[in-house]
Amino acid sequence: MESFHSQWQGSLKLEQIEVAKGQDKKMVFVVKHIEIKVGGVPWHPLVLEYLRLCVAEKGQGQVVLLIHGFPELWYSWRHQIQYVASLGYRAVAPDLRGFGDTDAPADASSYTCLHVVGDLIALLDTVAGDQKKVFVVGHDWGALIAWYLCLFRPDRVKALVNLSVQYFPRNPQRKILESMKAAYGEDYYVCRFQEPGEIEAEFAQIGTARVIREFLTYRHPGPLFLPKGKGFGHPSDSPIALPSWLSEADVNYYVGKVEKKGFTGGINYYRNSDRNWELLAPWTGAQVKVPVKYIVGDQDLVYNSLGAKDYIHNGEFKKYVPFLEEVVIMEGVAHFINQEKGDEISKHIHDFIKKFK
Repeated sequence: MESFHSQWQGSLKLEQIEVAKGQDKKMVFVVKHIEIKVGGVPWHPLVLEYLRLCVAEKGQGQVVLLIHGFPELWYSWRHQIQYVASLGYRAVAPDLRGFGDTDAPADASSYTCLHVVGDLIALLDTVAGDQKKVFVVGHDWGALIAWYLCLFRPDRVKALVNLSVQYFPRNPQRKILESMKAAYGEDYYVCRFQEPGEIEAEFAQIGTARVIREFLTYRHPGPLFLPKGKGFGHPSDSPIALPSWLSEADVNYYVGKVEKKGFTGGINYYRNSDRNWELLAPWTGAQVKVPVKYIVGDQDLVYNSLGAKDYIHNGEFKKYVPFLEEVVIMEGVAHFINQEKGDEISKHIHDFIKKFK
């Protein structure tokens, strides 16, 4: 069970969230709701827009920025927040734009890699302006955004630990969606996410709670397909047993937040795949030049799709990430690695970043 206590300090809303850990222990987090300046209004570039950002924080010291993926929230990092804070770091874990209690711009084109990295730079300027560089940890879409953060602003990153998603160098000959369709066809989940409103309508029929359970318990070591009108490929009323690392309270936290806004904000990240490809043209062939540790489970769908395994192990990954110091393959572990192996991932993170403290 989790409990909530909230108050306002000036224009800053604070929540205290307690999450059960075992029978007798609780993890306590402070969640802030802050406004950041995020850029110019398109028709009047001198007028700044503001984004209300939900950020979980714990601890004091050097900042560890934790960036979540889809369909997750800051809550995905609950184990790591607790751990790094206990070791003298300041954990900072936002809900990204479109997720949870952070604002969700209506325009799908407002979810490019430049928008999201811009949010994170503005967040760091707001909460950690006294620190030139911070540690960064990403998972899933958060890992992809972390790669872009390091590519665009290596001056702000001390070291990176990325989970699940490897760095994808830009292929100037072929757009992202074209490559995915060629490999897996129209039923591949990223392709199914492209038409505005279509997959949202299917998810609404299935039900938010069911969709969250389907995603978080997915363990097939290969690509995910969502055939039109067939959901996740099995009866929507068939039981889904939760693994030991995922409680009903955890599921309910995700469901409660998604039901407020829907899935559209998170899905809009996928809808910008080709737009990101266009925006990244200046970085064709560029390397990510920060110290990196990469961790993935051998049952992860990402590791087992689109040639990722060969790319990671044949030297190409190291070619584009020259300061890649460690690659860790965790046996028997699937995609949501920071939750499935919370303690182990926390230790992996600390073992790496402590070298640069």
